[in-house]
Amino acid sequence: MLTADSLRDEQRLPRVPDPGVVVIFGASGDLTSRKLVPALYELASQRRLPMEIAVVGLSRTEMSHEEFRKKLRETLEEHVSGGVSDDVWDSFAGGIFYLPGDSKKPETYEELKGFLKKLDEERGTQGNRAFYLSTSPSLVPTIVERLGEAGMNEGENGGWSRLVIEKPFGRDLGSAKELNEEIRRHFDEGQIYRIDHYLGKETVQNILALRFANGIFEPIWNQHYVDHVQITVAEDIGVGTRGAFYEEAGALRDIVQNHVMQVLCLTAMEPPVSFDAESLREEKVKVLKAVRPIPDEEADDYAVRGQYTRGWVFGEEVIGYREEENVDPDSVTETFVGLRLFVDNWRWAGVPFFLRAGKRMPKKATEVAIQFHSSPHTPFAHDDTEGLEPNVLVVRVQPEEGLSLKIGAKVPGSGFEVSSVNMDLLYGTAFLEEAPDAYQRLLLDLMLGDPTLFIRADEAEGAWRILDPVMRHWARKKEVSPYPAGTWGPEDADALLERDGREWRRP
Repeated sequence: MLTADSLRDEQRLPRVPDPGVVVIFGASGDLTSRKLVPALYELASQRRLPMEIAVVGLSRTEMSHEEFRKKLRETLEEHVSGGVSDDVWDSFAGGIFYLPGDSKKPETYEELKGFLKKLDEERGTQGNRAFYLSTSPSLVPTIVERLGEAGMNEGENGGWSRLVIEKPFGRDLGSAKELNEEIRRHFDEGQIYRIDHYLGKETVQNILALRFANGIFEPIWNQHYVDHVQITVAEDIGVGTRGAFYEEAGALRDIVQNHVMQVLCLTAMEPPVSFDAESLREEKVKVLKAVRPIPDEEADDYAVRGQYTRGWVFGEEVIGYREEENVDPDSVTETFVGLRLFVDNWRWAGVPFFLRAGKRMPKKATEVAIQFHSSPHTPFAHDDTEGLEPNVLVVRVQPEEGLSLKIGAKVPGSGFEVSSVNMDLLYGTAFLEEAPDAYQRLLLDLMLGDPTLFIRADEAEGAWRILDPVMRHWARKKEVSPYPAGTWGPEDADALLERDGREWRRP
């Protein structure tokens, strides 16, 4: 007899996905060897995958199955902490295969379809397929159309078929809508998994746990107590070898439209009815709908566009963006974005959300900082509270994952001096378990058919709707504010906050 206790125990047990095949388009690329295969290997080593699992790589590069496996094994040694187990690898590698082919040609899909049927028979993959599009965004519509024409938008013999699409989801609102329409001609929305690896990070998910599992935070998570919110995604590196890509994308498309806007949604959303895909994603969409539209003619009051110049990072002189490889010497592409947004709803009315993302900053840091209103009155002498700052709750996403709460405390001594101190929680020391890589969680959810941490079509379009006026303004203005490498961005970004009497945090 199944009791309530035994049911709860059963629900706590890790779920193992159905048998199936993961087909990776663009398999000779960096993402496959650096992220996807290491994540699948780790899942296999943890016995989170079924034995009847197969991975099929597909790209134009000529390789045999064995050459593909050898390449992946060599890269795996660099990206798996603790080393690679020969036993686990031998078992896992037995299900890795490779097909050379041009993803634009229909015959490639006929060959792939036949090969997948063969795997169903030989490895028991039961007609289940997940197609991971790790390719140039320009190839996505063609691949989706070819999969539909070949009948692979449905699983074989009652199995399932799922489609994974990497960012960017379009280049603006118009192209995002067009892309979604093209994909939905062949796949239902329930089959589409738009992936943003930030949502797989433990500390990003912990924003939800912090808010909704603790009774002390949710009552003060609103405009009555919160002065403003800062979201920072800072990198100390430059564009490196990605100059050509960055010239096309820029920081707003590369980081802000996806990663930063998703963190904004999790920070500002209302409590979902339950922790399921539709309830969670519905609340995120409501946040995007509530963000105050940015008038084209007032874009400079809401957004700042910056670009790093020659400077110093960690004591080493580095070149400016315009000196990077494959970058136009007169480029106005942004490597820094600063935004001042308002979520016009009952909870957040009047509270500014300051967002920034940039390269060549003093350090790598991703965090969400909730700054509360100052105490309305302190009974202490003014000299005794000179070192007192407002309370700030910081969720550190990376690299030092954890929480920090700034509070006022008495300084030891015979007087009554009050100063600010930090109460810190480091996830690395608080929990015995090592946090899994974001792709581990997301690939497992893909195989399980759980879209909770993936992006729905109206989410992607909602983020573009907010940013479209900024992009149009920048396209007309053709200007960018310089900032020396190793600093926290251009002076214009400081002005976004200073006009309201606020200033950026220094993580």
